[in-house]
Amino acid sequence: MTKILFVCHGNICRSPMAEFVMKDLVKKAGLESQFHIESAATSTEELGNPVYPPARRKLGEHGIDCTGKTARQLKNRDYDQFDLLIGMDQANLRNMHRICGGDFEGKIHLLMEYTGRPGEVADPWYTGDFETTWRDVLAGCQGLLDSLRSRER
Repeated sequence: MTKILFVCHGNICRSPMAEFVMKDLVKKAGLESQFHIESAATSTEELGNPVYPPARRKLGEHGIDCTGKTARQLKNRDYDQFDLLIGMDQANLRNMHRICGGDFEGKIHLLMEYTGRPGEVADPWYTGDFETTWRDVLAGCQGLLDSLRSRER
């Protein structure tokens, strides 16, 4: 089983979008039993809060439900419990390295590494552009799933 943890600053926009997009892609591919997918924050600002309403609406537009998800913080032990820890931007990566004590097994990556256009997933909390974030998250998750499936062949 492949265990993936998506990480962003607050765990109310980008990382839960990635969590639920990836769960949807895995389900549609009939691979649910092969994956465990969660998301977390590097900060404590939003702990316990639900997915931010515009992010929830954007997922809903695509038939994806995130009911019940609340923000949680990345913990050091997550590094051992997950196969991949996927951040949204460079600030996330720096904080992930700090919280996890480094990346000794090469598990920490940026989501956009799995696309043809590496970079960062812009934070819609600041940009207000949930459509661009949706497109980047979808492309990243599709690329990640393709990458994982090609490794198994």
